[in-house]
Parts: sequence; structure tokens; C-alpha cells
Amino acid sequence: EATQRIDESNPGNTAFILIGDGDVVGEYYAPDNRNIDAQTVFPTSSFSKWITALGVMKLVEEGDIALDDPVSAHITRWRLPDSEFDEDGVTIRRLLSHMAGLTDGLGFADYNANETLPSLEETLADPRASSGQDVRIEVGAAPGEEFAYSGGGYLILQLLIEEVSGKAYQAFIRDELLAPLDMTQSSFRFIGDIEGATQSFDASGAVAPHYQYAAAGATGFSSSAADLLRLVTALTNEDADFILQPETLAAMRQPEAHVLGAPIWGLGTILYAPTKSGDFIYGHDGANEPAINVSVRINPDNHDAYIMLVNGHPSLASDIGGEWVLWQTGAPDILSTEKAMKSALLPAALGSLLILIVAAVWARRLFFRGGASA
Repeated sequence: EATQRIDESNPGNTAFILIGDGDVVGEYYAPDNRNIDAQTVFPTSSFSKWITALGVMKLVEEGDIALDDPVSAHITRWRLPDSEFDEDGVTIRRLLSHMAGLTDGLGFADYNANETLPSLEETLADPRASSGQDVRIEVGAAPGEEFAYSGGGYLILQLLIEEVSGKAYQAFIRDELLAPLDMTQSSFRFIGDIEGATQSFDASGAVAPHYQYAAAGATGFSSSAADLLRLVTALTNEDADFILQPETLAAMRQPEAHVLGAPIWGLGTILYAPTKSGDFIYGHDGANEPAINVSVRINPDNHDAYIMLVNGHPSLASDIGGEWVLWQTGAPDILSTEKAMKSALLPAALGSLLILIVAAVWARRLFFRGGASA
């Protein structure tokens, strides 16, 4: 079972909540001797992108922007470098779904605790990439033609939120999302300054440094299991006074990006696998160095959900999340290639899963490329 897998696999810290029909049916915090509980704060890596997407959709719902607007129509503090492609094709919709033609593949690298973080504009102009290579945030392919996971796109969306709202990104997310949901332990602060935060561990279980991140909207969000439960509860309760209307949330689950015909991404939302109703298991994962992994997944058909935050194993939350998706739907999720390959051996499923298997291999490679880009 999951708890045994956690104990055997993660030498660091883990927080795990399982939801059935909107109610908590199980939770597990390990190890006991480190006082890990639902209030322990973990870094979430690229789960941050889902938070940014919710913020962008708030501006869409209020009529401040439209999904098919070119992002350049709303930002002035930085502009896309000139390229052979029309930057008007870089729309808000395409940035949310990694379909904007950006070829950065970021991966934002870590900053040590004593370093001064660059400004948002400085990071856009000269990002520090986890690959160690010189990377530009630019349009390197025709917008709208193919999926390419882009951390840079979410840095642009962070700038969009700031310019359209007139607030700092962190303040906008706090006021429009975190405060209404009473997510008081969630923030974009340096996790090393947060009382009650998890210690950082590498995959061997050795204590590792805490890092800062210059790209708050792509990888800088920290949260607790209790706060993520508040978010999931709001998302699954259609009658709740949530920050977004049910129609907007449903639109975020509509396929916007495909790989070899398989739907994999909505508006800032990973589409893990189709459900019986024709909807999708949805949510977002995050992975980063030295060994950070987070996954939140929701089944809209039955309001079941999965939350796991890990520090000390690079993929445990995603691996067990893939098994949860397989249990929920009978289909492998897009990040679980090993499970997809095993499931494809079932004769009845072979024909329908071959495309998904190939897509999952390719999407997983893109998703985890570059450390913090996941």
C-alpha cells in the first residue's frame, strides 16, 4: 500500500492525504520522529504553475483579459525577442497550455540562501537555467503547432498578472486565491525562513540546503497538505463560494494540447487520464532538485482526490499518483510510462493505449527535463 511504499522509499519527509467523495478517507505523515503533519510546509516546484493559471483565469473571468489575446498586448515591462514568428500568436491560452511556440525548456535553477534574487524583468531577459546552459525565453517554433513544456511561458504569465492587476504577483495570488480559501500556510517566501517547514533532503536522505527561486509563478510556491486540502475541497465542491465559477474551472480541463492525438494539457492543468464521463483526472505535479516531488490530482466524476508532498525522493508523489490514476480510471496517466507500458499488455486495451504510451513517454521526458521545469 502507499504508506508502506512511502516508508520504504523516502528517507526524507512525506505528507499524504487521500480524499473520497470530497471527504478525507486517509492521511499519513512520515517520519514520526520529525513531527511532520498536515501543517508542515513543503516546496511545490512546478505545482506553482497551476496556482498561476488559477490567477490568470481570475483575470479572464473578470473581463480584464481574454484567452485569445496576444500576451504582448498586455505587457510593457518586457517584450519577446524578435523572431521569424508572429508574436501575436503567443496568446494567453497558448501560454497556459504550453502551445505558444516557446522553446526555452526551463528548468529555473536554484539560488542559494545568501544570493540576491534578480527582478522579474532580469529573469525574463537572462534566466538561470537548471541545465546550466544559456537559455533565452523566445518564440522558437510556430505558435499553436506543438506542445513544448515552457517554464518561461509561466514567467511571462507572472508578468501578465502583475501588469494587468497592478499588484505584485505574490500579493495578487494572496488576495485573490490564498486568503479567500484560508490557505494561511501557503506563500512564495523563501522556505528556509518559514517556521515549521520541512527540512530539505537529497535522494540519499542526507540533509540538503534550502534554495530560493527567481521564478515565483513557475516554481516558487510553498504549501502544506492542510492548505492543499482546502484548495482541493473548494475545487471539488461546486456549491462552494470559490474564486472561480464552475464553468471556468471546467474550461481549464478542456484539452488544449495534444501529443500524437492524446490530450495532455488544458488551461494550466495537466489532464492525466480520461474519466468515464468523458472528463479528465486533472491537477498538477512538481519536481525539483535535490529531491522534491509534489502531486495533486482530482477526479471530477466522483470528487476523489490525491495529495502528496515529498522531500527526499525525486518522483515518489508522481509514481504513486500514477497508480492512483490507474486505479481510478483503468488507464495510465501521462507521466507514468512504466505503468502505461504494463497496462498496454492487456489485449483489450492495446489498441486504444498505443498512442497514449508513446505520448506519455515523450511528455514525461519533456515534463521532467530541466529539474525545476516539472
